[in-house]
Amino acid sequence: MGSAHLTGDDMTQASIPISIDEAINAKILAVSEDQIAGFQVDPFEQISQRSGVPLPVVLDRIGAMLASGTIRRVRQTLMANKLAPGALVAWQVPNEKLQTAFDWMFKEDPFSGHVVIRTTDTGTAGSRYRLWTTIKVPQGFSMSKHCDFLCQQTGAQTYRLMPAKKLFVLGVGHVRRRHLDPGARFDEPGRVIDTQIVAITDLEWQVLRSLKREFTSDEIVPNPWLARAREVQLDLDTFIRISQSLADRGVIGRFSTFLEHVKKLKDGMTVTKYNALFHWAVPAGREIESGREVGRHYCMTHAYWREGGPEFHNVNVMGVVHGTERQRVLDHKIAIDEHLAAGRIPVSYTNVFWGGRSEIKPSEISPIVYQQWCERMGLNLDSMRD
Repeated sequence: MGSAHLTGDDMTQASIPISIDEAINAKILAVSEDQIAGFQVDPFEQISQRSGVPLPVVLDRIGAMLASGTIRRVRQTLMANKLAPGALVAWQVPNEKLQTAFDWMFKEDPFSGHVVIRTTDTGTAGSRYRLWTTIKVPQGFSMSKHCDFLCQQTGAQTYRLMPAKKLFVLGVGHVRRRHLDPGARFDEPGRVIDTQIVAITDLEWQVLRSLKREFTSDEIVPNPWLARAREVQLDLDTFIRISQSLADRGVIGRFSTFLEHVKKLKDGMTVTKYNALFHWAVPAGREIESGREVGRHYCMTHAYWREGGPEFHNVNVMGVVHGTERQRVLDHKIAIDEHLAAGRIPVSYTNVFWGGRSEIKPSEISPIVYQQWCERMGLNLDSMRD
């Protein structure tokens, strides 16, 4: 039996541990954060098998952590870069409008995902770009037109769109990364993930929208896709077949339990305290080689080839590291720098953008939702197309 019938009061009475440092929870989270790749017929059973924790305990613990807020969401992730044009966006916003711009991006734009205020240790041209977001727009629509509208709404003066040309790491796994030694890395270079858009049918969109919706605590049960299949009026076998087909085309990411990055949990703990966006400028033609060397380091939660342009000294390899100690994050950066140098990969410029205030939500990618949003914003849908 899972945690479907446990309310917050029930869980307190049952004394189900919700701390990320509790031994069984830590075993579960070390797997459930980012180790369940692709589409799984029963993802909770997979978490049980890989963590060595019995399924009923997995269900109760994940349900309790979700209900308490220790886990902020449980969901099937999608490879949104395969479904919709997307980019990392750096925004230059007047200081007096920075916080209200942050709020607007987070609350009013479902197509902006990560919303972060960042600072640098040394003043550069790029340090004037304090607000950073990720953005997705559905196929057929323009990221530039969308960002132009966001400028009008927030008072942002300018922005830099940085689509990912290649990805090398895409995962989180904060619990299993908390105590890594700087320089620890895989024997082989990181993989290369392409970003070509995949064509999706209307029926597949229905399945995707059902797949990616966050689980409530009463949905943490065995065979969780049965209810999702019913809601799109499909039998379970058809739902699974379509989902597996999408996975085979690289559209499905991982099944994941997401933790808060920097916010305090109810027990006073923080999963991470610092997050840093690392920048490297490497010679043209060596972006993939360099990205794979950065991506082989265990500490990296994200690594990608993006073009920063002259505003950011033409950086082209970027990555994100989280940690509970600032110096430890910097030590990871130093170890990666030394590894690149040992591989005779010259770096003409590098920098660290530290994350401050942040909010994270999945970027919406549905054309139907985009049409509804345009109507709410008083925008002509056709005017937002490429």
